[in-house]
Parts: sequence; structure tokens; C-alpha cells
Amino acid sequence: MMLKRTLLLLAITSIALTGCKSSGQASGQVTVSESPISSAVATSEPTTNPATPGAEPTTVPTKGSDSTSPTLMKGVTALRLADAQKGWIGGKGYIAHTDDGGAKWKVQYTGIGEVGQLFALNDQEAWATEKATGKLFSTQDGGAKWSTVGTVPNQAFLHFVSKQEAFSGNAQSVDGGVKWAKLPVPEGIKGDAYFHDNKNGWAVRQAQDKVEVLRTQDGGQNWKSVMSRPTVATLTGTVIRSAGADDAWIELIGESGMTQTSYSLFHTKDGGKSWQTVLVNSTAGGGPAPGFPMGDTTGPKNTGSKPGPLYVVNTDVAFMGGSCPACDKPNSVGWTKDGGKTWVNGTESFTGYGELLLGMADANSGWLITNDNEQPSVMYTTRSGGVNWNKVHTFDAP
Repeated sequence: MMLKRTLLLLAITSIALTGCKSSGQASGQVTVSESPISSAVATSEPTTNPATPGAEPTTVPTKGSDSTSPTLMKGVTALRLADAQKGWIGGKGYIAHTDDGGAKWKVQYTGIGEVGQLFALNDQEAWATEKATGKLFSTQDGGAKWSTVGTVPNQAFLHFVSKQEAFSGNAQSVDGGVKWAKLPVPEGIKGDAYFHDNKNGWAVRQAQDKVEVLRTQDGGQNWKSVMSRPTVATLTGTVIRSAGADDAWIELIGESGMTQTSYSLFHTKDGGKSWQTVLVNSTAGGGPAPGFPMGDTTGPKNTGSKPGPLYVVNTDVAFMGGSCPACDKPNSVGWTKDGGKTWVNGTESFTGYGELLLGMADANSGWLITNDNEQPSVMYTTRSGGVNWNKVHTFDAP
């Protein structure tokens, strides 16, 4: 009888142990038109465009769901900082939080599919979207409790300007994401419009051999052209960000070929009266960058052969990743800290052939997460504005 009890105790103990476990400057010539453009509501939805030493295991008990099983944190799909130490990540079936700059993570919620986006107003109020369904989840207490609040109407960039008011492309919510209404946008825009607030918005469209940036100051009722450039490239996508009512960072994505994609980046601080050319990345495979003629090799260039994530900190500071699928270390980060007058390419590069995630708390502190189909996601942090990055956490293997 004693022998049976001993064997049973050893079996239980075994099960328990198994379960834990370079810079440049260029000034682009632009044509400014003050003629108003009539607005029309869009007829279709916007286009969907080894463990670190000292790091604790990511297989932690979950909260916010009925499951008591540990959750493996595989494939990080979204990232958002509240400050340099606190923030959230989302992945395939989970939302997790850190309050020590990424060294340790705590899974807060598992009642979700693959996370599409995260946004945080501060260290208490944050939102997450479920990629497949558009369901919107929120927390008001730092993640102690997450709950479903509504559904975002598109997959555009989601941002809240207050606890109640949010924008996703040309959709606006004034009740915390429960209900959404469309703001009018011009016909034929490329990609998603971007509204900084309920009055000021931006959009891009292409007409034959010309690319045009449009602005509204009355919530989309009227739009005017604030930048027009001849272009050889066909516009295939846009990314728009803003750090003020008169501020806009406009990324124009061109054509692709041979694992290369051409793109350009422009910036205005004065509502489109003047523009700074920030990046001109023409490639052999993708051709000329949008807004530039064939064979034009002038202008500052980001590293990599494809654009990575764009993160705007303020009207002077922006960071952007670069991707080189043909390289051993495909990922890199560059930045401007003078509104785009000069561009600095970081000297460090990172492994991972999946999507690069980038978030900055300010001009100096930020997080970077690399992904790969065969290797674990890895997190790095900087306190030097991108000059140096430190590896702080390796997540669970795919």
C-alpha cells in the first residue's frame, strides 16, 4: 500500500513539473492648390490593407477567461506602449502586459482570436481589436478586466483621442467604440483616410500620372488639395499619421518586384502649405518611389528594400523600420528628429522574417519586436533613441 502511494505521489509531481515550464536631406517641389473639392461618402469599406538570460517564462496562468491552463505567448501580432516601462502586446489568442519594460509578461486575457491592433491612452485605458471579426475589447483598469465593447467597421489605424472618441479610417465613435459613423471622404482615395480629430483629416488619391494629398478642416464636408506631384509609379498603398491639427506624415507606397517595394515619405507641420521630403526609397525591383521620376536617386533613404512600420512620436520625431527579405538580418530602424530635414539610419539589424513591430514612448525610449514562422518572437528596447537596442525577452517558440 505504501509503495502505491509513493508511486502516485511521484506521478503527480512529474505532471506538475511538466506543466510549468546614414542621414540626408531633400526638399521636394510641390504644387499647392487651394481650390475646394466636393466631398462624397465612400461607397465601399476602406481597403484592408533561445531564452533571454534573466527573462521569466511566458507560460503564465491567464486571467480574464475561464481557462486555468497556461498560455503560450506565440507570434506577437500587436504592440502598444503606455510609457517606457508599461505596455501591452497581443498575439494569437491572448493579450499580455508588462510593467518592467518587457522583462516579464503577464497574460491578462485569452477570450480573443488573433489580435489585430492595440491602442493605449495611458497605463489604465487600452483597447484591442480581434483581426478576423473586428471585435473591439477594452480595459479601464490597466488590464485587470477586459470586456467587449463593440466592433470596428474596418481595419484602418485605430486611435482614441479621449476615453469616448475614436477614429478608424473615416469612421468615428463618440461612445468608446460601441457605435461608429462614417465621415465623408472624396471619391477615389487610395488606402484609408486619417482623421486627427473630428475636424482635421487627410487622404491621398492618384489621378493618372499625378499623386495628390487632400485635407479637410470641417470633418470631411469639404476637401482641398494641399500637395500634388507628378509620379511614374502606381500608388499601391498609403500610411498616414498625425501629431497635431496641422501635422501630417504621408507615406506613399509604390510598386514591388524581386522582394523590393518602392516608397516615399513626406511631412508637413503647417497644414500642407509646405512639405518636407523625408524619404525617397526607389528600388531596382519596385521602380521609382511615388512622386519621383524614373532614375531619380536623390534624397534620403531608409535601410532595407521594403518599408517597415512607421511610428510618429511628435511633430519633429518619427521612426520607421526597414525590411530586407534577402538579408540574414532583415530588420532595421531609422529616424528623424528634426521633422524630416535629416534622416539617420540605425547601425543595428535584427533577425526575423515575419512582421516587425515598433513602438516608442518618446524620442528616446521604445520597443521593437521581431517575428518569425520558425523562431520565437524577440523583444528589444532602446533608451538612446534607436542608437542601441538591448534584447530583453524571448517569447515562446511557434
